[in-house]
Amino acid sequence: MTPAPLAARLRDPRGPLFFPVTAYGPDGSLDLDVYREHVRRGVEAGAAAVFACCGTGEFHALLPEEFEACVGAAVAAADGRVPVIAGAGYGTALAVRYARLAEAAGADGLLAMPPYLVVAGQEGLLRHYREVAAATGLPVIVYQRDNAVFTPPTVVELARTEGIIGFKDGLGDLDLMQRIVSAVRTEIPGDFLYFNGLPTAEQTQLAYQAIGIGLYSSAVFCFVPEIALAFHAALREGNRATAERLLDGFYRPFVELRAQGRGYAVSLVKAGVRLRGLDVGEVRPPLQEPGEDHVKQLAQLIERGYALLEEDA
Repeated sequence: MTPAPLAARLRDPRGPLFFPVTAYGPDGSLDLDVYREHVRRGVEAGAAAVFACCGTGEFHALLPEEFEACVGAAVAAADGRVPVIAGAGYGTALAVRYARLAEAAGADGLLAMPPYLVVAGQEGLLRHYREVAAATGLPVIVYQRDNAVFTPPTVVELARTEGIIGFKDGLGDLDLMQRIVSAVRTEIPGDFLYFNGLPTAEQTQLAYQAIGIGLYSSAVFCFVPEIALAFHAALREGNRATAERLLDGFYRPFVELRAQGRGYAVSLVKAGVRLRGLDVGEVRPPLQEPGEDHVKQLAQLIERGYALLEEDA
């Protein structure tokens, strides 16, 4: 797939962007059968795209051969119905390697995550992402978070780079994002894509939507797809009452529960998938499982979320 078709497919999604968890068996090894089932269910539930082996999918915990197998399994499960975008990260050499593995596995694009550990200057960051973009024929979305924070002029240069089609924000600085959007719009008229990539992005999406960023990642889609779909539809339709009801009754309490433990942005989501009947296993170290009481609270919150949907119906 060339960059233009992928960008067109992502520009106006019919449903949430799905970031599946990675399934492990009882011994901690990959369980590709369960992973394919997880992806298949998400696509059939209404996901507009699959972002495989990214943050929610524990990219950091996967060996290269495991990564390639997972991306290939996601591609097979999606079966061409929606695009599959794979994570790529670490230092430049490894990011290039993962990008090429994703291409070999049939991915339609890449989510380029921050380089490992180092806090680099803007020139170094620009060179890093340009080398990743040049390594394959896959279109690239650059992910801003943690140690990869960009100035508006740098994002303009990223947008000028062949193969880079979008920018995902996991930092949450709306002033910076407004200046980035404005700078790119002024310098490069066109359709550069922007994504809200904060954990539980629904919680901040009304604010992102106000500055023109309509795309967002949905981790909760992994275990409560109907709630994620209802929120997505409310945003598209301008139904603020439904959006706020779901924010107040489900998303805010979920975010508050997620804040009770480090790494819960992944492990609590994985616990949610298990609660809904699909055994995707536990997280790999250094992440840890949520406490028993927190899992019980999550189960109650899931019930509450579905009760809200029944009230709307």
